[in-house]
Amino acid sequence: MAVPAFSHQRETTDFILNHDRVLITSDPGTGKTRAVLDAFAELVKQNSDSRMLVLAPLSILQASWVEDIEKFTPHLTCVVAYSKNREKAFKESANIVITNHDAIKWLDKNKKYIDAFDTICIDEFTAYKNRASQRSKAAGRVIKSFSRRIAMSGTPNGNTIRDIWHPTKLVDDGERLGPSFFPFQQQVCTPKLIQLGNRVVTEWLDKENAEEMVAVQLQDITIRHKLEDCIDMPEQTVTMRKVTLPKRIQQQYETFAKDSVLYTGKATINAINAGVKVKKLLQLCTGAVYKEDGTSEGIHTERYDLVMELVKQRKHSLVAFNWKHERDHMIAIAEKEDIAYRVIDGDTPEEKRKKVVDELQLGELQVVFCHPQSAGHGLTMTKATSVIWCSPTYNAEHYLQFNRRIYRAGQTKRTEIIQIAANDTWEPEVYNKLDHKMSRMEELLSILKTTTEIKTNAR
Repeated sequence: MAVPAFSHQRETTDFILNHDRVLITSDPGTGKTRAVLDAFAELVKQNSDSRMLVLAPLSILQASWVEDIEKFTPHLTCVVAYSKNREKAFKESANIVITNHDAIKWLDKNKKYIDAFDTICIDEFTAYKNRASQRSKAAGRVIKSFSRRIAMSGTPNGNTIRDIWHPTKLVDDGERLGPSFFPFQQQVCTPKLIQLGNRVVTEWLDKENAEEMVAVQLQDITIRHKLEDCIDMPEQTVTMRKVTLPKRIQQQYETFAKDSVLYTGKATINAINAGVKVKKLLQLCTGAVYKEDGTSEGIHTERYDLVMELVKQRKHSLVAFNWKHERDHMIAIAEKEDIAYRVIDGDTPEEKRKKVVDELQLGELQVVFCHPQSAGHGLTMTKATSVIWCSPTYNAEHYLQFNRRIYRAGQTKRTEIIQIAANDTWEPEVYNKLDHKMSRMEELLSILKTTTEIKTNAR
C-alpha cells in the first residue's frame, strides 16, 4: 500500500486535474513526480484509454520515474524507451512511456507513435530553453499532438528570465508570453553593448521587475511549493574555503588575464575571445588547461589535498567536479588512502548510477565524485550531508540542482555546501554571480509561490 501523499502533493494533483496546461515549479525534492502520477492515475480511471508520454533526463528514467510508478501507482503499466528499444517500446500498450529528451527528434520523424497519447509530461523543462536547438524545434512540432500538457522544473530561470519563454510556449502555444521570442526579450530585458576583442555584441540583461512581469502572466497555469514550507528541513550552511595558488601559477594567471596568452613551459595556450579566456583562467585555477586537441596540460594539484582533507573529515560527502583532471586527481588520492568512493559522470550507465546511489544510501561509500550535469536531477543522496564544490560552475541550474541531491525529503541532518576558490582569482566572483542568478530565480519562484497560496486559499 502506497504511503499517503502530502497535502502539497495533493494540491498539485488537483491542479493538474483542473487544468490541461500546467507548469510545476516546486522545489527539487518536493515530490513532483508523485503528484503527476496520482493525477494521471485519476485520468486513467476516467478514461481507460488515456496514455502519458514522459520526457525526462536520461539519468532518471529508471531511478526516478519507474521506481515511483512501482511505489505509488503499481496498477499503471510503464515502459522505458531507450535508443535501442525505442520503436518496440512505443508499440507496446503501456499506460506510460518514459523516454529521454533527445528522443523528441525521433518522435518528430515518427509521429504515428504518439497518436495514441493524450498527455505529455516534460520533466526538467529547461532542456528546451534554447528555442533554436534541434531538440526544441522538434518539441514544438510534436507537442501539438497532446491535449494535456504538463511541464516541471524547480529551476525555471536558472541563468536568465529568457530561459522560461520556450518551455512555456510548448505548454500554452505562446498564449501567455507571446508566440515570438524577440518581443518577449524586449519586454523583460535591457540591451547592453559590450566590446569583445574587435567587435561589439549585445548582451541582454534581465530588467529589475522581469520576474514579476513573467509571474503575473503565468500565474493561472503555474503551481509552486517550496521545500521548507512542505517539510521540516534541517539547517543548511554555505561556506567558502580559499586556497592559494603557487607563486609561479599566480603570475601565469595574472599574465594570461592581461595578455590572453599562457606559457606553461611545455605549451603555449591562446584565448581567442573573452569567453574562452574566462574558461582557461578557471581551468588554470584548478590545476590544468586544455589544449585545442582536448588534451590537458597539468600544472598544480594543491587544491585536491584540501578537498580530500575535507572528505576525510566527513562520513559521507558528494564532491562536484567540472573537469576530467579534477576527477582523476581525487580518485588517485582516494585510492592511495583507501577511501571508499564511486564516480557519477557522463560515462556512468544508468544502471550503475542507481547502484552507486544505493551504495551511498546504505553507508558503504565515504564520497561520490560527481559531474553536476550528470548527477543533478532525480537522484536522492541524503546519506551525504556535505556537498564540496571542487571548482565553481557558471550554470546556476546545475549548481542548485546538484546541491539539492542532499537537501530534500528524507534528509534528517544538518547539511553544508562548501565552495573551493583560489585567492586573487575570478573563482570567488563566479560563486557570487551564482548567488545573484539564484536570487533572481528565487524572486520569480517566490512570486509564483504567492500566487499558488492565493489560489489555494480561494478554494
